[in-house]
Amino acid sequence: MIPIAKPCIDEREAEAARRVILSGWITQGPEVAAFEREFAEFVGAGYACAVSNCTTALHLALLAAGVGPGDEVVTVSHSFIATANSIRYCGATPVFVDIQPETYNLDPKQVEAAITPATRAILCVHQMGMPCDLAELVTIAGRHGIPLIEDAACGIGSEIFWNGKWEKIGKPHGDAACFSFHPRKVISTGDGGMITTRHKDWQNQFRLWRQHGMSVSDTVRHSSAAVVFESYPEIGFNYRMTDIQAAVGREQLKRLPEIIRRRRELACVYQEALSGVAGLKLPGEPRWARSNWQSYCIGLPDGCDQRQIMQALLDRGIATRRGIMCAHREPAYRKEPWRSVGTLAASEQAQETSVILPLYPDMSAADQQAVTEAIRYCLIPECVA
Repeated sequence: MIPIAKPCIDEREAEAARRVILSGWITQGPEVAAFEREFAEFVGAGYACAVSNCTTALHLALLAAGVGPGDEVVTVSHSFIATANSIRYCGATPVFVDIQPETYNLDPKQVEAAITPATRAILCVHQMGMPCDLAELVTIAGRHGIPLIEDAACGIGSEIFWNGKWEKIGKPHGDAACFSFHPRKVISTGDGGMITTRHKDWQNQFRLWRQHGMSVSDTVRHSSAAVVFESYPEIGFNYRMTDIQAAVGREQLKRLPEIIRRRRELACVYQEALSGVAGLKLPGEPRWARSNWQSYCIGLPDGCDQRQIMQALLDRGIATRRGIMCAHREPAYRKEPWRSVGTLAASEQAQETSVILPLYPDMSAADQQAVTEAIRYCLIPECVA
């Protein structure tokens, strides 16, 4: 079986975890602090705060932006359900706008029409690692005086051309960016997340909230020569990352440039090998973007049955995933409040007609050839004249 994804992990991560386990300090501590510093330096952010996963990162970022009950947040339905859920955690209502079919990202041209006096933030998604049009979104957010939060769950290592130079997603170019270290992402800590921000006051809030609202961290207490009593000035959450995860993350971060290079190489192979299949829609980068190719997503030719094609590939030992889900179509959002501006036709079509192919750094040339040959075998007889 050729898997859809595979973490790039070996003895270096195992040794890092072992070192921390044997140190006696395994919860949030010095490894987390080091991971935060190194991550912030890598992406060029002023501040970075490690948390338990990207969903909790999104929750805290929205809270820092002041999102609460009765507010609205402009975002996409075409994303993993955590994007919409994080808005509901705050008691706010997601306002969905459609995507650009060529990038699977939020369409900036539709954002302005979705903004009302109740809008408290814009939450964009760098879908499958492809950067959003941040230049346009930052301008819109600034014009209306509302924060821009980046759901960069898939975005680590991706870049945009900004003010004459290439800069990494997560700098951040909006107010905060939220990352995931789930095993299907480009680097992994098993699970985990990171928030980067340019606001010192937001960073202070993240650090307070992630640890139950505790006024003095356990790291500070344990290193103090005097007895310290902490207090809890406000309600917080248990959103911490462990030192075991952070140690693994530090090793993963060292590998990231090579991981990105390899993923971009594999994407080029797919692009070349599949470019001749009539009707097949291949992803492409805007001239101002460099994707990490967290996923390589193809659009099927008109008339193809998505499930049938995916089953045919599975029968040949190739795992795939359907196109990105649409939150507004899920049973939970038959009960939860949301609204949209215009139709969500492009989002729905992308879900129904696109397929994510296997892509991971140690994918062999033989396995990638097997995938491309299987796609040709499945598509050409049925869908190509």
